[in-house]
Amino acid sequence: MATIHWLEEIQSRKDDLLADAKGLLAIKSILDEDHSMSDAPLGKEVKEALDFMLQLGKRDGFQTKNVDNLAGHIEYGEGDEMIGILCHVDVVPAGEGWTSPPFSPEVRDGKLYARGAMDDKGPTIAAYYGMKLLKELNLPLNRRVRVIIGTDEESKWRCVSRYFETEEMPKYGFAPDADFPIIHAEKGIADFYIIQEDQPSTYEGIEVVSFHSGQRLNMVPDHAVATLSLHKDTEALKESFLDYLNTHQLEGTFNVEKDEVVLEVKGKAAHAMEPNNGVNAGLYLGAYLSTLELSSRPAQFFGFLYDFLFKDTRGNKLGLKFSDDITGDLTLNVGTIVYQKDGESKFGINIRYPVTYSMADQLGSLEALLQDKGLKLADFDDSKPHHVEKDSPLIQILQKVYEEQTGDKAELLTIGGGTYARSLQQGVAFGPLFPGRPDVAHQKDEYMEVEDLLKAAAIYAQAIYELAK
Repeated sequence: MATIHWLEEIQSRKDDLLADAKGLLAIKSILDEDHSMSDAPLGKEVKEALDFMLQLGKRDGFQTKNVDNLAGHIEYGEGDEMIGILCHVDVVPAGEGWTSPPFSPEVRDGKLYARGAMDDKGPTIAAYYGMKLLKELNLPLNRRVRVIIGTDEESKWRCVSRYFETEEMPKYGFAPDADFPIIHAEKGIADFYIIQEDQPSTYEGIEVVSFHSGQRLNMVPDHAVATLSLHKDTEALKESFLDYLNTHQLEGTFNVEKDEVVLEVKGKAAHAMEPNNGVNAGLYLGAYLSTLELSSRPAQFFGFLYDFLFKDTRGNKLGLKFSDDITGDLTLNVGTIVYQKDGESKFGINIRYPVTYSMADQLGSLEALLQDKGLKLADFDDSKPHHVEKDSPLIQILQKVYEEQTGDKAELLTIGGGTYARSLQQGVAFGPLFPGRPDVAHQKDEYMEVEDLLKAAAIYAQAIYELAK
């Protein structure tokens, strides 16, 4: 068979690839259960993004299937065994401060900007074009290939859970949703809430009427707002708050509205897998409140924040600190904080823990600590770590492809992020972020280099071919 110039083939399809990527990126596919419908359980626009991909498959002559409007697949080829490429079309909220509208994709200086350009709509289109190229070149395959599309990756993974209840498990697979070269191990991910028991205040002070920070547990929140009862010395409070912002090099505002004081802090968003890449606006504003003469209930809540959560992304103060040689440190992100004077108040926690750590074994001591502080743990959800051995045929093939395409050594990596690879029996995360490129997933002005998008598509095309032939 003649040598296939994978990158040249993809580059000749650049305009079509970018047009399809922009079409997908223009859909505001953020989880919206408040407006769910029977045919759109996660929201109208999430369903629209799923439909968009399935329509691409139909347009290009592939077999497609919608699985309960939560997931779907686009399939090519024949054979008893199947290769799976697991992608997702939902995105996290855009946040503030974008240079251009987050759902109006545009190319500037060789970069494709939009929410989802890196995570995971751009790579989804790249993987799809990899499979599409095999069909257009009419290459012989012995295994079927499926691009499997999820719609709830940024939340509860109901999509792949439902999908694999009825659909077959791939022989091998990869998720184009992390870093190159190859990620063969992913940390476990535990989500839970720390809830303040309802209790009357035993002494009076400044009342926190409400506090809100963050939208998702898997993001470092870049904005926080607190509403306080009017302080007897508003000017002193204002001076104190502005000094705090200046000391910590933060942006924020202080406003008096009727008989209340509203404080805002701006931070920096980042992915929860490494909270130190962001600036947690909620923790900084909460830590400031802990310095005030608050009523007993908010004093307990924000005192706990300062004592056990502030400036501790490794869970040391909660007794959770751990590290191993495979996946490194346990990390802890406080993704949401809600305080209500007359309602439930809670911290939303996301923990990424090493593959040799038993999260379940730590729950007893954590619950005891919380109980001692008048708090309780709720809604615990645990996604176990994932690890594929280095000598797996899957890894051997992907290493060969990556090294042939790039000329670089295909080192094996581990991450704190969770990808669909962990839902496979033999699956790894494979790109799209190339070594040396900044990780802008979940950040404002998210982008992917167009050159990298095309290069990734070429790597995916060869990888799919080598795995399926």
